[in-house]
Amino acid sequence: MNALPAQLPIVPITRPVTGAVTLPGSKSLTNRALLLSALSDAPVTLTGALFSEDTEIMITALRTLGLTITADRAACTIRISDQQNLFNPKSEIHVGLAGTAARFLTALCAAAPRGVYRIDGVPQMRKRPMRGLLDALRSLGADIRCLGEEHHFPIEIHARALRGGPVTIDATESSQMLSALLMVSPLAAAPLDIHLTAPVREPFVQMTKNLMAQFGWGAHASRVPCQASRRTEDLGETPKPARETRALPHPYHSPGTYSIEPDATAASYFLALPLVTGGSLTLNALRSPASDSLQGDIRFATVLAELGLNIQETPAGLVASFNPQSALRNPQSRDFSEFSDTFLTLAALAPLLPCPTRITGIAHTRKQETDRVSGAARELTRLGQRVIETEDSLEIHPCPLRAGQTIQTYGDHRFAMSFAIPGCYDLRGDGHPWLTIDNPACCAKTFPNFFEVLESVRRGAT
Repeated sequence: MNALPAQLPIVPITRPVTGAVTLPGSKSLTNRALLLSALSDAPVTLTGALFSEDTEIMITALRTLGLTITADRAACTIRISDQQNLFNPKSEIHVGLAGTAARFLTALCAAAPRGVYRIDGVPQMRKRPMRGLLDALRSLGADIRCLGEEHHFPIEIHARALRGGPVTIDATESSQMLSALLMVSPLAAAPLDIHLTAPVREPFVQMTKNLMAQFGWGAHASRVPCQASRRTEDLGETPKPARETRALPHPYHSPGTYSIEPDATAASYFLALPLVTGGSLTLNALRSPASDSLQGDIRFATVLAELGLNIQETPAGLVASFNPQSALRNPQSRDFSEFSDTFLTLAALAPLLPCPTRITGIAHTRKQETDRVSGAARELTRLGQRVIETEDSLEIHPCPLRAGQTIQTYGDHRFAMSFAIPGCYDLRGDGHPWLTIDNPACCAKTFPNFFEVLESVRRGAT
């Protein structure tokens, strides 16, 4: 991958897009599959895996804990073996800003039969929510010592296994906490009887449970520990109350080879691109929202379809197309609570839409890589838009775009990728850049070659 400049002007795409895009593997699935492979009874080979900062952090940590991991970046394969050596009894792990790895590795080390494990991250990671997971693990007998501020990294775990039994967890700030607890449940001495203090976002928890089943875990729980799916606010549906589930100590079995789906969140940017430029793009190997995809973020495709995007499923993948002579449809108020990693894509697209866009269900994104709600409001205002911000929502009123602006990314990969898409709009009508992305290299967290792929699409359309 070529080095990116500190600031990257986005060159508009002046003709309808065409061609195909190959997306990276899902970060969420890659990191979950890495953890489940570590706990399996035989070697596992992951194909189509993501290679990014977040997954490299997970791989490095698992190597530190004693596994043998052979990674082939060019082939997108990872082989995990020597599971019998897991839990090097004295390990120091650095999780950077990878929230998924941080929560999964904390639960894994707390479930170890013995050993002392220190886990820390970058200063921003020390601010991200961990309380719910730490309290739940402690209630199961884990000895977790916070070396700085209580309920935050750095931590030191003096492992003595988990005893099992009843456990209450508050996973409202991040469903990753519940996923972490579920995935290490086979290591507990007795079944976990899990009670949620409040409903959590379903799709990522369901992804975890489905993936666990694909690794041979018996789905003994009779009820899913999360709220029912909500499609839109205006359906008038209300969340179901918190539920209980029982997770039995059922071992994982190696599937031999496991194929990782393309990343549905990364797909959101290229699905949206034809709405900006017109034309048609094929997203290789991507499944439709109606398919059996494990990723809840694929639902964002239905949001774009409501705006006028035509989506067809083909043997090659999803084809997204839009006639540049067609008018975009009026957007609707949309609850993003269940696929919130994609809300910035719609927010960045909102200045090009004919009517105000209201995005709700995003309060929890204030505690991710950055405060995404306030950050989005600031950057849209920088572009001349009128934005109404509440704790849980954004209302974006389209106004004439202000050219010559540099989008601040706050070190957050999703800002860089989301705002690059409206940057492809030929605002001045001369093909010259009107929008610049600051620190584009932050995309390395989940999609290291994003701007290379975007440039290949632009060249194909010129």
